[in-house]
Amino acid sequence: MAKIIILGSAYPLRAGGLSTFNERLAEEFQAQGHEVIIYTFSLQYPRILFPGKTQYAIRPAPENLNIKVKVNSINPINWWLTGRQIRKENADLLVIRYWLPFMAPCLGTIAGMVRKNKKTRVVTIADNIIPHEKRPGDKWLTRFYIKRSDGFVTLSKSVLSDLEKFEKTGKPKLYAPHPLYDNFGKKIPREEALKILKLSPEYRYILFFGFIRDYKGLDILLNAMGEQILADLPVKLIVAGEFYSSDQPYFKIIREKGLGNKVVLHTQFIPNDKVAAYFCASDLVVQPYKDATQSGVTQVAYHFDVPMVVSNVGALPEMVPNNVAGIVVKPEAQKVAKAIFRFFSKNMAEELIQGVKSQKERFSWSRLTEAVFKASERKA
Repeated sequence: MAKIIILGSAYPLRAGGLSTFNERLAEEFQAQGHEVIIYTFSLQYPRILFPGKTQYAIRPAPENLNIKVKVNSINPINWWLTGRQIRKENADLLVIRYWLPFMAPCLGTIAGMVRKNKKTRVVTIADNIIPHEKRPGDKWLTRFYIKRSDGFVTLSKSVLSDLEKFEKTGKPKLYAPHPLYDNFGKKIPREEALKILKLSPEYRYILFFGFIRDYKGLDILLNAMGEQILADLPVKLIVAGEFYSSDQPYFKIIREKGLGNKVVLHTQFIPNDKVAAYFCASDLVVQPYKDATQSGVTQVAYHFDVPMVVSNVGALPEMVPNNVAGIVVKPEAQKVAKAIFRFFSKNMAEELIQGVKSQKERFSWSRLTEAVFKASERKA
């Protein structure tokens, strides 16, 4: 069995997508009999880059995981010390989550130091190569990091395509779809979920879930809710997640479109133990993203058997086959409104729920771990 170190977000950082993913990945490796240590951040983002209320968890620590809180993303001395410590672990595999060029100096420096022990193979699980919100220097930083990884696994085909533009030396590059988030508990009855959220059973609900950033298109969805075609439907929108950009443009749309009675705002961080209620109360998850690679929200919807409306950007259409697990549309308010109307007026729920269930087998954690090991193989 292998000794594996995962370098990335985990407890005591709060359980957003990155932390939840890394902890679940560690559990999968452990279930296969491997020894796993997670090295996580003591400081992940400086305050200027973190628009949320807190980066840290109010949840208890995972009982079954060995987590070392060591990494300061903005302290080069810390990178050197952490790299030296991980190098001495003499692990078979160092798995690094790469999602943002800002992290390249920290993660790349640590990876470069660890590789000097001539044993540990560095494999990157890449959420993005080109970030959603681009900044000067992104390409240089990404190239700096890529040179220090032995192999790569991307969570979408579009990211694999981006990676191939940066890495042309023949390092292993594989695609494995983002696995299901199956660690948010079991489905609960709709009636129970509505009681937890204090929502009326007289309405049907659609859900916009997760951190609210400009590229995720909440403005498109709010404008869609104001379209005349939806005016008479007994449908409300739940917005569940913390604002990561100014909330004023969204409140302006709500005021101008008169949506006060059609939108339920739960705009705070949603802890893991509340996730099931939001998805089980909802008939439809809507992801009107303007830009995307893959989305963890999609995999939560799959886990809870909730159909989706997604935009035709990035990997979303490959993750949510049109008219099978959901409806794929252009990220435009009228198109989104028509898709929502079609879903409810044609009673598509049962058909699409069956489609969601049929797609689940594609998204196993074992498929991802298999790809990680394959990406770590040395050239003959």
